[in-house]
Amino acid sequence: MAEIIDAWMQLPNRDYLLDAMFDSLRRWPTNWKSLALENPGITHEEALDTFRTQGVSRAIASAWWGLAGPMISNDEVAAAVRAHPDQVVGVASVDISRPMEAVRELRRCVKEFGFKGLRVLPWLWGLPPDDRRYYPLYAECIELDITFCLQVGHAGPMRPSEPGRPIPYLDNVAHEFPELRIVGGHIGFPWVSEMISLMMKHPNVYVDTSAYKASRFPQELVSYMRGPGKHKVMFGTNYPMLTPAECLAGIEALDLGEDVLPFYLAGNARRAFKLDA
Repeated sequence: MAEIIDAWMQLPNRDYLLDAMFDSLRRWPTNWKSLALENPGITHEEALDTFRTQGVSRAIASAWWGLAGPMISNDEVAAAVRAHPDQVVGVASVDISRPMEAVRELRRCVKEFGFKGLRVLPWLWGLPPDDRRYYPLYAECIELDITFCLQVGHAGPMRPSEPGRPIPYLDNVAHEFPELRIVGGHIGFPWVSEMISLMMKHPNVYVDTSAYKASRFPQELVSYMRGPGKHKVMFGTNYPMLTPAECLAGIEALDLGEDVLPFYLAGNARRAFKLDA
């Protein structure tokens, strides 16, 4: 298989894998549960070795800021980028309840560490993406020429899902910040048709398929990928929840064709995150 870029993953640590927030995720028989039980102290090197052996060329790895503070710190991700500059791309995480501190931290991550994006999870904060607390960060993302990532669709952890609904919340953001490159993670289910409509409407809105195996892709998304969404949908795992091998299994059955598959596996992530800049 050709080049593969994972657009949405985390390099986990013990605190992240075992946090009570993710009890619902550990109920499922996933890689997350296996790591939590068997190897909660997994190192970056061990995690990245999984990606190498399973054919992923680059991993776009995000820090993870919880309500009580960093769970996977920006500095941890920066260390992985320094150790593996050809394999790891950094994405920052910040505390949006303190907007100016968040802007300064984002600026530090980009200017000092070379991070290519910022990720905020609306379900975590209980705030849809058109809340005023995001707006200084959107402006800074545009000034820094980096990509904004957010979860779209229902929340896996036991938090309300409404902040992840694409319309009207993300639609408002894309209208007010048309220069902002936006990547929605996790397909957008059960609002997949809303997410597709946003991608067709807004040139800078993309989605990844992280947290979903190919066998679970909604047919409307596959049809969009084969047609007008050729340049809008990108591969992702949501590791440690799923491994690359699990997410790549069954890709052939989607019948994407040689004119679509390379964009899905790598080309769209390269463009959305400006990895060649």
